[in-house]
Formats: sequence, structure tokens, C-alpha cells
Amino acid sequence: MQIEHLHVSTLIPYANNAREHSEEQVDQIAASIDKFKFNNPVLVDKTHGIVAGHGRVLAAKKLGLETVPCIRLDHLSEVEKKAYIIADNKLALNAGWDEELLSLELKGLEEDGFDTSLIGFDEKEMAQILSGNPKDGLTGDDELPEVSENAQTKEGNLYEL
Repeated sequence: MQIEHLHVSTLIPYANNAREHSEEQVDQIAASIDKFKFNNPVLVDKTHGIVAGHGRVLAAKKLGLETVPCIRLDHLSEVEKKAYIIADNKLALNAGWDEELLSLELKGLEEDGFDTSLIGFDEKEMAQILSGNPKDGLTGDDELPEVSENAQTKEGNLYEL
């Protein structure tokens, strides 16, 4: 793989890209690029069509960048390209977090004075994660919820109030 620096103005968004980028998210991506630099290349086809990185390109435009790092995916057929565009977005959504490790990492960043607003969690999420109760009222895998004194069992249901 070779990284090329292509002019932003030559990159063509995929017309049927189902992934949406809010203005707020584009601002977050732009802040991330501004802080960490452009560490995740845009993936393009042989005609400069964007395969992955639509949000990064929008952020680059917002930042006034003239070029962005790109990797060409010339090996994909048109059908594979369409499938990869969906897979690239969906597979990332299928990952989860180790809540305990995430909390430790975020606390460490805050203790080091790092501006955690640059990493994508809003204030409410940060508060939940840092409080040690990131699941917003859900119990852990090995815990049972508290049961009301008025709870009654009914066939087919765990509890009926």
C-alpha cells in the first residue's frame, strides 16, 4: 500500500453513502485532525471516488486543507467496493468497550491534563464512564436488578408489577 496526497477538490463522495455525518461530528473529526494530525488515510478508488473517509474529507475541507493522505483500493470490483463501504462503517459499530479499562484510561488522560473533549465522548457520557456506572442504570453481567416488594411472578415473565 502506498499513501498518496490528493487534492481534496478532486475527491468524489460516494453518492449512495448511507453513513451520515452531522455538523457536530464533522467538527469533532476536525478537532481530532487538528490535534493529532491526519493519521487515518482516506480510501479511494481509481477515479478518486471516496470509499471510506467521507467525514475526514468534510473535516479537511472545514480546516482548509488542500490535500489529504489517501490509499487507493484499485483491487476492489464495483460490487466489492459497495459492500466494503457498508462493512467499513458497520463493523466498527459492532465493537464494544471494556468499561473498566476505558474508565481508567479516561481518568488517566484527565489526570495528565489532556482535553478529553477531543476524543468524542460528550459530557454526559464522560460523567457516566468516570463515575464507574457507565451503563446508565443497567446492571452488570453477574448482577441482578433490585426487585420491588410488589413484584409477582407470572408464567412467561420474570416479573409483573
